[in-house]
Amino acid sequence: MSREHAIELFRAAVDAVRPEPLVRAALESDAVVRNAPRVIVVGAGKAGAGMAAGLEAALAHRLDSVSGLVNVPEGVRANLKRVRLHAARPAGVNEPTAAGVTGAEEMLALLSSAGPNDVAVCLLSGGGSALLPAPAHGIGLEDKLAVTKLLHKCGATIDEMNCVRKHLSRVKGGRLAEAFRGARLVSLVISDVVGDPLDVIASGPTAPDPTTFDDALAVFDKFSLRASAPASVLHHLEAGARGEVPDTPKALPANVENRVIGSNRHALDAAKRAAETLGYRVLDLGSFVEGETREVATAVAGVVRSIRAHAEPLAPPACVLLGGETTVTLGANFGRGGRNQEFALALLLKLGAQGMRGVTVLSAGTDGEDGPTDAAGAVADARTLASAVQHQLNANDFLRRHDAYALFDRAGGLLRTGLTGTNVMDVRAVLVG
Repeated sequence: MSREHAIELFRAAVDAVRPEPLVRAALESDAVVRNAPRVIVVGAGKAGAGMAAGLEAALAHRLDSVSGLVNVPEGVRANLKRVRLHAARPAGVNEPTAAGVTGAEEMLALLSSAGPNDVAVCLLSGGGSALLPAPAHGIGLEDKLAVTKLLHKCGATIDEMNCVRKHLSRVKGGRLAEAFRGARLVSLVISDVVGDPLDVIASGPTAPDPTTFDDALAVFDKFSLRASAPASVLHHLEAGARGEVPDTPKALPANVENRVIGSNRHALDAAKRAAETLGYRVLDLGSFVEGETREVATAVAGVVRSIRAHAEPLAPPACVLLGGETTVTLGANFGRGGRNQEFALALLLKLGAQGMRGVTVLSAGTDGEDGPTDAAGAVADARTLASAVQHQLNANDFLRRHDAYALFDRAGGLLRTGLTGTNVMDVRAVLVG
């Protein structure tokens, strides 16, 4: 039953951060939004459809005053009456597109058209950064995309990536809020970033930005990217560092409010409750988990060994929970997979066939996506390793070339949930019987 239990915990985690009830609860008690003469809706993210549905439910008594659009991946649907879902990128391709730019520019125009008594609601969630592109003047979308790929490849953190992206954008780093001319703008945020920093989630389009052009150039220098970055990008950042381009706002007007309504912490709390209901003692390692995926897996494997050998820090049946978001630094030649599939494979190999007896690991993205694959992650146990041997698969070779998807696809273990409609980073559960 351990695999079924692990999947049950993951479902509980995702259900706790469903966007529609979160937004509805946030707005039903907001008198300013509910009574505004006009409500402009903008936003972006994988949870955009559910968030928009929650907004319309909360304002059902006066939908005629509501209008706007939210950038979402292609294929995302919702039964909406006043908020338009704008397909800003293909499903499963987490990259900015020209369609995304069109949507972002329409949002800028809408916010600029606000009257003095109008209110705006910005709906932000995971994936919002790629879904809300508007390159700075003089920078082409292809050049900005090339920089994003360079940063991904060298293992830059989400903070480092967003620092650069904010300084190459007309909407990120508080610039979207700068366009607003009305009475009040409230951003409702479902966080996909460790620690829930408002300036980093979706690259902070409605939050003050503490970073500078110099900080963005420092990221380039850390990874030695000046020589490989497009000339237009480097020229823009260097001009900004010289003060020739206005920096992102370091403060925003008092009429701009940002509110986190869902996070990885909420998801882990729900998974913990579900695990305890199933009879597990729970060790919750929290939502601040970062770093190289394999290193995190090695640390967790040590905890599992301690539980089995010494019943420390707790005795079986035990559930080790952790959230956050790790990274995978790719080499020159790599296969398919994502950080969650790699975590599961790395843990399997660290514990080995003997160490995995009575142990089940699930690692998955709450958005239903893990890297450029159709899987949310993986769920595996000792049977997975036995299946790999039966299929004559060398699991170490698959891990070395970052090809966890291919191994789990053949040996079993891929967790395919489809898009969940939300995104609060990752949930990992290791069950020790």
